[in-house]
Amino acid sequence: MNIQLRAFDHPDAVKLNDRVQLEYAERYGDEGDVTPLDATMFDPPHGLYLIAYDASEQPVATGGWRAQERNEEGYSDGDAELKRMYVIPEGRGQGIARRILAALEADARAAGRTRMVLETGDRQPEAIALYLSSGYTPCSKFGHYRTYDSSRCYAKPLRAGGAD
Repeated sequence: MNIQLRAFDHPDAVKLNDRVQLEYAERYGDEGDVTPLDATMFDPPHGLYLIAYDASEQPVATGGWRAQERNEEGYSDGDAELKRMYVIPEGRGQGIARRILAALEADARAAGRTRMVLETGDRQPEAIALYLSSGYTPCSKFGHYRTYDSSRCYAKPLRAGGAD
């Protein structure tokens, strides 16, 4: 597995984003995740976007983080928000998401972020299991879907003694 830094608007990122949007639409019966995102939100040092490639150099997984500060959507100063974690069905169960997650956490920590946060949904039990087993705990709701009953929000301190 080869994990590479890519722009959020890189053709492989767009391809994987299209796939995850279809999966969201199937799971939730809607148009997918409509959280406003811009490619520049993931530009270092205020974010990072990664794509994992298989041995054939085919994109199989993606994930990114973007910096957040306290605002009306419920974020806190120093937050790094995890976005677009996705592994194609054929690549699941191989630890790819866990590797991407660890790389994103390390990068956000190095960038001075104090807490990694994420928003997922109740129809993504695999994602919830990954996050819980990686040290994330439920937190106050934030983000675009914070008023939805199906929304689940999690946080993990990125520094020793970090707060939820």
